[in-house]
Amino acid sequence: MSAEWLVEQGIGETRAILCADAEIRAARIDWGEALRPGLVAEARLVSRPAGGRRGTVRLDSGDDALIDQLPREATEGVRLVVRVVRASIAEKGRTKLPVVRVAPGEVPTPAPDLAARLGAAGDHVRILPATDRTFVECGWDELVEQAQSGEIPFAGGSLLVSPTPAMTLIDVDGFGQPAQLALAAVPAIAGALMRLDIGGNVGIDFPTVQDRKDRQAIDAALEAALAEAGWRGERTGMNGFGFVQLVSRLERPSLVARYARNPAAASARILLRQAERVAEPGALLLCANPRTLDAMRPDWLEELARRTGRVVRLAPDPALALSGGFAQAVPL
Repeated sequence: MSAEWLVEQGIGETRAILCADAEIRAARIDWGEALRPGLVAEARLVSRPAGGRRGTVRLDSGDDALIDQLPREATEGVRLVVRVVRASIAEKGRTKLPVVRVAPGEVPTPAPDLAARLGAAGDHVRILPATDRTFVECGWDELVEQAQSGEIPFAGGSLLVSPTPAMTLIDVDGFGQPAQLALAAVPAIAGALMRLDIGGNVGIDFPTVQDRKDRQAIDAALEAALAEAGWRGERTGMNGFGFVQLVSRLERPSLVARYARNPAAASARILLRQAERVAEPGALLLCANPRTLDAMRPDWLEELARRTGRVVRLAPDPALALSGGFAQAVPL
């Protein structure tokens, strides 16, 4: 079976998986942020350090963004047409501003939705109703669990994925000889990068491998696995401490970063997906931690009622974990 992108247009979230042979090869999540890649808008140059090609712009929407590759003649106060090339990324204690570039001659245009962006890349895209079971059959629930925990098991060990302000760190842990453990981790690492939509700077902490020939074998295996997965970027060779760095284009937060930085909002969206799939008749009861329910916007709940044709009720339960919410049908 050839790979194709499958898209669910959920409430508060659009999900996409690249599925082949009933397995998820890559995934994307879009939370509908206005300033996402592809948006073309008018902006005013707010600041530009003398002699620099970078600065800050304020879009007509009132949002600020970083801008690079400024033309020499652009001075503070000038109006520009810009294109968003990287979405804002939430980090611990701060949020990285979106990044834009000058787009002369282009007409202000809203950012394309996720399905349109995937289709523009030449991939086959199929939109599924939220009640379709293909996502589940391909392993969506397991992928969400991995994104929430950051832990990905493989034969003989596990990966722990941690987003940090500087880079995403992947720690390899397990049993056995260091070289064999590192080789066993390589396919899981290449798969995790695509499945969890991890871009930008990535640091991989392999076990320390003493023998240079073993390190070269691991480098070769990693290069082959990354190429097979479709990853594009640059990498360093493994150093004497088992560390490898990868660098690729960063356009949006990874699934792990979204869940780590916005756990209540992520849990709210997961619960809405569960609620939309309840088949039994009756009113919909959403039981969840109060923080999860507080993260639900009123228009999301209105949309849930509209899509399902049901009365929606909320039941806050502080004893439940953020990700422990559930939806069920109850008598009217």
